[in-house]
Amino acid sequence: MTPNDNFVTTGNATHIIDQKTGAKIYNRVPQVTWDFWLVKLLAVTVGETAADLINDKLGMGLTNTSLIMSGLLIAALVYQFAQKRYVPWIYWLTVVLVSVVGTLITDNLHDNLGWALMTTTIAFSIALAATFAVWYAVEKTLSIHSIFTFSRESFYWLAILFTFALGTSSGDQAAEALGLGYLIAGLMYGAIILVFAALFYAKQMNGILAFWLAYIITRPMGASFGDYLSQSPDNGGLGLGTVVTSFIFLAGIAATVVYMTRSKTGLKLADTSI
Repeated sequence: MTPNDNFVTTGNATHIIDQKTGAKIYNRVPQVTWDFWLVKLLAVTVGETAADLINDKLGMGLTNTSLIMSGLLIAALVYQFAQKRYVPWIYWLTVVLVSVVGTLITDNLHDNLGWALMTTTIAFSIALAATFAVWYAVEKTLSIHSIFTFSRESFYWLAILFTFALGTSSGDQAAEALGLGYLIAGLMYGAIILVFAALFYAKQMNGILAFWLAYIITRPMGASFGDYLSQSPDNGGLGLGTVVTSFIFLAGIAATVVYMTRSKTGLKLADTSI
């Protein structure tokens, strides 16, 4: 917390009040609900198929695709940081772009620079751990329920970028090493997430740890299902192609975000008690 923050207790939660205006401070990222995980899974699937679509189908190439998508991500982040509360459309647009860029970072290191997937997996694991360490050292919390300052939101988005890059790298490594096929791999990752959820609800796993582990694993899970839908039957997929698959999942994201906007799910006050 900053020295100028003023706290007031509302029910069982401690909310933050702006001393200058007396207004309650809202969290800038969404509450974790069922629709949060739905859009997250759809977004990571689009991250996989859209990167392939722009890179291969549109002939942009990996370098040009990376530059274009990074520019769009920077623009989205600037607008996201200008918000003082969670706004569904810009938040999830940013997540989709982070998903694409995270995939492209791993692809560039592996395809263009020749890094082994084991190397990128270790590197991104270290980068993510370092982000959490510095985040906690500076803010004394890793809670996603009190993202209401520039500093905390910066750490939040940096962590998300590394989870996408790590999820891509570790997922590709597991796919190559295990050779399970897209559908089986996707179901395997889903089973791992269910284990995390079971441990969390049984109070055997810390909520922050459970959230970030699930956030990482949804990346290879979504990529596996995206590849299963888009790849040709000869490669173990259904053959829908990256264009059709991308538009299906983008439509799903758009519909869910409209629902979120109308129902205001995910919008909540910044909470220091969690």
